[in-house]
Amino acid sequence: MTDQQLKELPAQRRVADDPSSDLGFGRVVSEQRQLRLLNRDGSFNVQSRGRGLHAFLAYSNLVSTTWNRFFLFVAILYLTLNGFFALGYVLCGQGGLVNTLDTGIYSPFLKAFFFSIHTSATIGYGSTVPVGLPTNILVALESVVSLLGLAVVTGLVFARFSRPVADILFSKNALMTYLGDLRSFQFRIINTRNNQIIDLRVRLLVSRFENNASGTAVRRYYPLRLERESVVFFPLSWTVVHPIDRDSPLFGVTEEELCASGAEFLILLTGMDETFSQVVNSRSSYRANEVIWDAKFTDIFVYDPEGRMAGVDIKRFHDTARVAKQP
Repeated sequence: MTDQQLKELPAQRRVADDPSSDLGFGRVVSEQRQLRLLNRDGSFNVQSRGRGLHAFLAYSNLVSTTWNRFFLFVAILYLTLNGFFALGYVLCGQGGLVNTLDTGIYSPFLKAFFFSIHTSATIGYGSTVPVGLPTNILVALESVVSLLGLAVVTGLVFARFSRPVADILFSKNALMTYLGDLRSFQFRIINTRNNQIIDLRVRLLVSRFENNASGTAVRRYYPLRLERESVVFFPLSWTVVHPIDRDSPLFGVTEEELCASGAEFLILLTGMDETFSQVVNSRSSYRANEVIWDAKFTDIFVYDPEGRMAGVDIKRFHDTARVAKQP
């Protein structure tokens, strides 16, 4: 886009080069030309370091972290606690734990470790029994710790399963295609879960680098007007369309110019989960090299023998087809 075209944009469509117009990414992040602001899965590339173990153990983090990290945390905590109590049993003396059967384990620490597991899980095989006051006090203490630990982990697992999350699938690519005789930017979304989302709203912005008055390339953000910004019901797929008219920041932009400016399209979806009656959101983005020009989305509707629409085929959700380039 030329400088003259930028000047012709309405004032409300242009974003000033000031800290309040960076959407919260900040000046340092916005200056990183190669940094993707928003990943396809909605996560941010900016990482917080040095927060310490207490930040990871926070309830909000344990509920929102990935399942792999959560199970790794539980496994490490389980082994650490049993190892700690096993060391305590060993310190109680050789006669603190007595085998009533030949278990085949002769290492004092391993014998104490597996006894700790039996105690914490309330298995009680009876092959090893505690003897003496110190050992039995330690058994009582471990029983309390195990009950509390089981309650906490159970609550976390329940919270993770019950937390409403919008599992909205974004099309693999966005399209720069035609809406009648007018160019348009499009992408497609669909709800992959059986829950219903109502009053779904979408915000679309484009971020790109432009030269300021001093000739320095700075990142600027432009909201993009949509053909339709919300739907009351979302049972099927939705193709979100931004018409590229003369008021659009993308008016007159070519594919080469879009890639050269480091453009990134930022998407925010918010809606009401009908099952939980809570607001859910989903985020994603498309970089310029993930936009296919002169293409359209293929039909994903499935029809019955009588020609009535019976559903959608998610396997064809990402499929596109070429269209003739208009002059």
